[in-house]
Amino acid sequence: MIFDIMTLFPESIDLFLSESIIGRARDNNIIEIRTHNIRDFSENKHKKTDDYPYGGGTGMVMTAQPIYDCWKHIKKDLTYSPLTVYMSPQGKVLTQSTAKRLSKEKHIIILCGHYEGVDERVLEEIVDEEISIGDYVLTGGELPAMVLIDCISRMVDGVLPSEDAYQDESHYDGLLEYPQYTRPQVFLSKSVPDVLLSGHHAKIEKWRFEKKVETTRRKRPDLYQKYKNCLEKNELI
Repeated sequence: MIFDIMTLFPESIDLFLSESIIGRARDNNIIEIRTHNIRDFSENKHKKTDDYPYGGGTGMVMTAQPIYDCWKHIKKDLTYSPLTVYMSPQGKVLTQSTAKRLSKEKHIIILCGHYEGVDERVLEEIVDEEISIGDYVLTGGELPAMVLIDCISRMVDGVLPSEDAYQDESHYDGLLEYPQYTRPQVFLSKSVPDVLLSGHHAKIEKWRFEKKVETTRRKRPDLYQKYKNCLEKNELI
């Protein structure tokens, strides 16, 4: 899977996405992550990528030309059209189901905005989908882009040891994950639940599912209600 990231700060993205699981996946050529400095495509003699907004207001707006030319550069030798995503607080909030859908794409271009935003005309021309990582505003789109790539990449074949590694996690099936324990068996007078020491796999699976439901109901009643509604309607989550 290929990610092309259009950004003003490629070094920060490369540094973060070269570590841990994602870094190993890149080293093993399971995923390819390429960063492109939007400033390199500016036709302004000072390599400016922003200007004052028409109509007045505070802050600066990213200009259309460098973004558009960067996007054209990424696509120039392709025989297909990658999905282009703009990281924006106005987009639909990222969910696990969205990440599952995007993990089936073979190539995603991600635009990271900055300043007060991006000239609307280039967004209308190149963007297929706007995604937010939450209902709040950040300085730029770099952090959201890294969150999106990390979330998607975990579900790409070969990045994790097996599908179980992400299918058992919170949100994959609409529920939160069951509690986890490791050595020592007793810590601060609290012992690991007996069922996890029993070696009885069917009982362990039953306990884990019950704990998923209980944890979701207690911590995220909104998710629990959604899960119940889907069960009643016999719908996939």
